[in-house]
Formats: sequence, C-alpha cells, structure tokens
Amino acid sequence: MTNNDTSQLIASDVADEQIECNLLITVSGPPGCGATTLCERLAEAMDCPYVSGGDIFRELADEGDLSLNQQTAEADTSDSIDRALDNRLQSIAEKWGQADKAFILESRLAGWLAGEHADLRLWLDAPEDVRLERIEGRVETEAEMRVREVSEAGRYQAYYNIDVDDREFYDLHLNTARWSKDGVFQLVRAAIESYDPDADEGAFETPPVEI
Repeated sequence: MTNNDTSQLIASDVADEQIECNLLITVSGPPGCGATTLCERLAEAMDCPYVSGGDIFRELADEGDLSLNQQTAEADTSDSIDRALDNRLQSIAEKWGQADKAFILESRLAGWLAGEHADLRLWLDAPEDVRLERIEGRVETEAEMRVREVSEAGRYQAYYNIDVDDREFYDLHLNTARWSKDGVFQLVRAAIESYDPDADEGAFETPPVEI
C-alpha cells in the first residue's frame, strides 16, 4: 500500500465519522461517567465547539486569582461560585441555542441550565466501582469524589430546588460501563443522525432555572 493509499483511507475514515447536524446537545453525569471522552469525540465529529463546566470553573478560578482547591473550598461555603458558574453556562446555552448551530455543553446541570435551548439531553452513568476505577490516578480521591457528589447535590437542591436524581427529562440515559468508548459514541451518533425534528412529538418539560 502506497502512502497515497494510506492517506486516502485515513481521509475516508474521518469523513465516515463526521456528523452533520445543528443540534445543541447537553451531556451530564457523575465523575467517571465518560462524559469528557464522549464530548471530545462528538465535538470532533460534529466539527463544533464544546464547553464543559470544568472549563468555566477553571476560568472563574483564574479570574479570582484562586487555586482550584481554594475555589472548591469557597464553593462549599458560599453560593457565589456556583451561581457565577451556572449563570455563565446558562448564558452560553442561550447564545448557542439562538445561533442554530451545532454545540455541546457538558456539566452536571447542563440539561437543566440549557432548558428549551437543548435539542438533545444525555445522561451518562456507570456503577460506582467502574467510575472509581476510571478516576484512579486523578487528583481527586475516592472519598473526595463521594463528598463532592453529595455536596453538589445538596447545593443544587438548596439554590435551585433541583433534584439531580430526577432524570425524567433526559432524552437518552446510558450506562457507559456496558459498551466500549467507541460503542457509546456510535449509540449517541445513531441517536443524533436519526433525529428528525418533523417527527419529534415533544421533549419532557424542563422547569426554568432561576440563577
């Protein structure tokens, strides 16, 4: 096989993976659910921007001249960090929703914050032991992950009356432990490519979130 043949095969594989759509997709789930892996591949296939709550959290830390640990500690004692983060995510969703262009927003509350601007809401999950194995090697420890999940859930309930365990309005709920990374991507890709707005009979209502 010549170099030219190899280049053509690679170009063909890339073209085959492209997804043509103008959907605003939200991806949510607990730590270790596989959201980052999926979002990065979707963004490449859809040739669109991708913003995560983690990105915005780091932006806010930089703007406040705080370390991530300092900002995390402040978020546990004050609602200002969470509200600033969620307000920015909500504004981003509104901007891209009005643009009518493909976009991916990832955070624990992305589906709630995007509201009616979201075209497809995904919830990813996996059994706790699988998620713990996936985050092994990260800065966050097992105990810290569990504390963070409980802390965040309590704050969302207190600030916005959001129950993160209420997942009725998600359009697709996947246990990512059951498929390979490519399998998860192909499932989501099939959902995106088979979506027909004219055949859409309606999403579950998402209550508005007042920041």
